[in-house]
This record gives sequence, structure tokens and C-alpha cells, in this order.
Amino acid sequence: MEMSLKEKIFNIIQIGDKSNRISRLFDIFITVTIVSNIMVTFLMTFQQLKFLFPLFKGIEYVTVLIFCAEYILRIWTAELLYPGMRKVKARFRFLISFDGIVDLLTIVPVFFLSGFVIFRMLRVARIFHLFRLNAKYDSFNVITTVLYEKRNQIISSVFIVLILMLASSLCMYSVEHDAQPDVFRNAFSGIWWSMSTLLTVGYGDIYPITTLGRVMAICIAYLGVGAVAIPTGIISAGFVEQYQGKSSITNVRDTDIKEIAEIFVDRHYAGKTIEEVEEDDNIKIFLVLRDDLSILPQKDTVLKLKDIIVLRSANENK
Repeated sequence: MEMSLKEKIFNIIQIGDKSNRISRLFDIFITVTIVSNIMVTFLMTFQQLKFLFPLFKGIEYVTVLIFCAEYILRIWTAELLYPGMRKVKARFRFLISFDGIVDLLTIVPVFFLSGFVIFRMLRVARIFHLFRLNAKYDSFNVITTVLYEKRNQIISSVFIVLILMLASSLCMYSVEHDAQPDVFRNAFSGIWWSMSTLLTVGYGDIYPITTLGRVMAICIAYLGVGAVAIPTGIISAGFVEQYQGKSSITNVRDTDIKEIAEIFVDRHYAGKTIEEVEEDDNIKIFLVLRDDLSILPQKDTVLKLKDIIVLRSANENK
């Protein structure tokens, strides 16, 4: 009976369970609670609303009590979240997981509001609750999928930006240090200038005064526009690919089933990318079935032996 009750509670508090109406209502309730908590924290920074502070405090304590109850329930049902683990190990696994840490950081600041500044700053962790909720739904999954699939390109572009910042800071320090030693005191001052120039329009607290320094600043500012555009373009292309893939799968439902074919990947196709197969055989691949996985095809997806591809002749799409 205890496990039955535990399973019911576990199914309710699981985020993104669309098949369980009570779970969906619980998600909505938690979302309203999180938004209320964040809004109260925001409004309490306005001294004009000081007469409402007691009400805000009451809302904050009620919402935190809800967070505490949810946190306790998640610890209690952790063994169902990590099946196969012992009860103690599963609970410890949850405590050190992202969700567990976010839950803890949401609760802790309330008890230390008058203590260290760091505890008051931890109130911002409540916002991560919203990310945790959205991560279980399709709209936010697109973002996380794009960032994961394009991680190598994004890391490379960030590395280029860092190299450009380092090079520009050293160059500007060499040119401007003698002219204004109090401003460009060291290489770090140059890094601050390069960051504000490459990634923004500059703050105006540090700027070159020599002719050579200004010419360099113009060039670096133009390079900054291109450097910022690189990761932006990568992420934008990733979004387009994801939505095109989802649209292709959706369009299959409106297609005559007789026009759809499933074939096993043999040695003729194995090792080739989706793009190569589609161009060589003039077909459109909608889905790749690999073991127990259903893979949305990307241009650079490599087919493996014994994969099953769901396809349609490209001529019939026209």
C-alpha cells in the first residue's frame, strides 16, 4: 500500500507527464507558485511598496513551504526516479542532481536572508525552476537539442572570440599604456576594454586616445560584429534544422501511406550521411529507426548497418 501511494505521488510530481491530467495540473500549480515567488522577490525591491511588504512576506513563506513539501516528496520518491538503485543511493543521487540542487538553493536563502550576501543572492536560483519545467516540454527541448548538437561549433566560436579578445587587449595595452598609464594599467584593463567593445558598443570608461589606438579600435569593433555573429548563425541554423525536421515528420501524417516506404540499411547505404543518400537516390528520409531509438534525420546523420529508414520518393513531393 505504501509503494502504491508512493508511485501515485511520484507520477503526479513528475514534470511533463502529458498522459496524467493531475500531473499536468500540478505542473501548472508549481509554475504559478514559482512565478508568484519570483514576482514577490522582485516587488520587494521597491520601497514605494513598503506598505505591502507584510503581504509579500506571507506569499513568500507560503510558496517556500510548497517548495519544501515538493522537495521532501521528491526525496521520498527518488528510488522510483532511479530504478535499480538502493533507496539511500537513489536519494543521494537526487540530492546532488541539478533538480535537487535547484530545489535546495530555492529553500536555503529564506532562512538566511539577514545573513551573508551570498545567501541573499541565491534567491535568483528560483528562476531555474522555470527552466526545469520547460525542459520537459517540446518547445524548450528544441533549444536544449540545438545547443547539444551544435556544442562543438559553439565551443569553437567561443574559443575564437576569446582569442580575439586576448589579442586585441594586448595590442591596445601596448599602444595606449604610455599615453594613459592610469587607464590601461595592465593587460586586464585591455581585456575589459576588448570585452566591452567586441560584445557591446562600449561603456565609455576606457577608450583609446592615440590615433593608432583609435584605428585599431575601429578594426576590432568590426571584427567584434563578425565574432558575435558566428555563434548566432550556428544556433539559428540549428533551430531551422530542428523545425524543418519536425515539420517533415508532421507532414507524413497527411501523406498517403502507400507512398511511404521502409527499407533496411545495407552495406550500400551504411556509412553514408542522410544528405548523401537523399542526393544520390532522389529520396526524402523522414525518420531513422535505430534499435529502440527514433532519430530525426539531420544532413550529417550517418546511417549504420541494420538501421531502418522511413522514406518517400522526392519526385512524389513535388
